Amino acid sequence: MTHAQAIQAIVARELATVVRTRSYWVLLLGTAVAIFGLALAGGGPEAGYLPTAVDLRLPMELLVPALAVALGYPTIVADARRGELDVFDTYPLPSWGYVFGVYLGRALAMAAFLVIPLTILAGYVATTAETDAALIATHQGADSIALFARFAVLTLLFGFAILAVVLAASALAWSRRSAVVLAVLVFGGVVLGLDLFVLRGFGGELVGTDSLTGALALSPTSAYRGLLFESVLSSAIETDQQYAAPIASVVGLLCWTILSLGVTTVAVTRR
Repeated sequence: MTHAQAIQAIVARELATVVRTRSYWVLLLGTAVAIFGLALAGGGPEAGYLPTAVDLRLPMELLVPALAVALGYPTIVADARRGELDVFDTYPLPSWGYVFGVYLGRALAMAAFLVIPLTILAGYVATTAETDAALIATHQGADSIALFARFAVLTLLFGFAILAVVLAASALAWSRRSAVVLAVLVFGGVVLGLDLFVLRGFGGELVGTDSLTGALALSPTSAYRGLLFESVLSSAIETDQQYAAPIASVVGLLCWTILSLGVTTVAVTRR
């Protein structure tokens, strides 16, 4: 068995686990209901794709990390508790291969959990939205499914970064209970805490106006928000103001993903 085949086996195992576990189907249903409910509550689907994305922006900053925690926290610590990590040591599979396989499998599951409801929602918008003169005026005539697709892609990028951090917490945990605690700390610290820290630094003049857009890339949530404003929501607002540094924000999310997977690999190796 080659490394690639071993990684494929890990990915298939993770996907099979998600499919066989009833609670994950409940999670999928809950995610779909939340996305549809929040969109309908804001009235976005009746106005178009861009208003729908605007309505979902803030809720997604909380919903996506919560989904990442639910999908990621039990993975590696559960394998360690069941002794499966010892079994994997007999495979021609390095620690990084195991971590990558677990991450890829859970990332594919997360993609399905988000893409399926968003795709159905996009279809609903296509059949119900009424484009009128007011919408064209307030959104500069820009409202297309391409903007909503961009919103979905950036949401996935944000979710993949948080999922990697949650996997690191799972690898560092010594029990399922501690994994839950660490996952909650990830949610409160990385998702919310860093965001507030950057904004507090700006309010306290520790972060200058010129460096604010770059500093926002340090927080996954701020980076995601900035990317949405720059590449999606800016179509609705005619302004020369820059909300974020897009390249820095993408690099920030990728760094969170790669560094977290590195921490996970080291933690798995030392078990």
